[in-house]
Amino acid sequence: MSANTHQKLRDEIENCILTGEFHPGERLDEVQLAGRFNVSRTPIREALLQLSAIGLVEIRPRRGAIVVDPGPERVFEMFEVMAELEAMAGALAARRHQEQDRIAILEALQRCQEAAESDDTDRYYYENEVFHRAIYAASHSDFLEEQCTSLHRRLRPYRRLQLRVRNRMTVSLAEHREIVETVLAGDADAARMSLRQHVAVQGDRFGDLVSGLQKMERRRA
Repeated sequence: MSANTHQKLRDEIENCILTGEFHPGERLDEVQLAGRFNVSRTPIREALLQLSAIGLVEIRPRRGAIVVDPGPERVFEMFEVMAELEAMAGALAARRHQEQDRIAILEALQRCQEAAESDDTDRYYYENEVFHRAIYAASHSDFLEEQCTSLHRRLRPYRRLQLRVRNRMTVSLAEHREIVETVLAGDADAARMSLRQHVAVQGDRFGDLVSGLQKMERRRA
C-alpha cells in the first residue's frame, strides 16, 4: 500500500471515532476492520498503532485496540501547551531562519492558499501540517521541533475538526500570512504572539471546539 493509502485508511478509522460510529471503550477488531475497508490486517494494525500514538485508541494486552475519549478538558489543556510551544518555535524561527527556511515557508503558504481556494478542508489540513513543520524546522532547535511535532500529531483529529467550522479555513490562511510576515521580518515578539493566537483555543474558537466535541458526544449517545 502507498503512503497516501495508509494515510487515508487511518483517517477513515479516525473519522469513525470522531463521528461516534466507534464508541469510547469499544474494541476495534482487526479482522472486522480489514473486511470493512477491504485490506489486510497489516495496514489496519499500523493505522491502530498510529491512532494509539495520538491517544485516540489504547492498545491493551489480550484485548487489542480500545477507543479512548480524552474529554474536552484534556483537549483544551493540550491546545494550551501547543500554543506555547508554537509561540516559542515562531520566535526562534524569526531569529534563526535561513534562506532555505524562507523558501520552504513560502512554498507551504502557497500550498495552503491553493487548498483553501479549492475549499477542501482535508487537503488544507495536510498542507497546514507542512506549513507548521516548516516553522518548526526554521527554529533550528531539534528538541523543540520533536516536541511540537509530537503534540501536533496528538491534536490532529481536533485540528481537523476545527477546520470544519464555517470560515475557519479563510481565517486560518489569513493568520498564516501574518505568521509568515512576522517570521520573515525577523520580529521574534510578533512571531511569538501570532503563533500563540493562531493555535490557542479561546473565546469563540474555544466555543466552536466544545460545540464540535459535544456533537461527537451526541452522535455517540
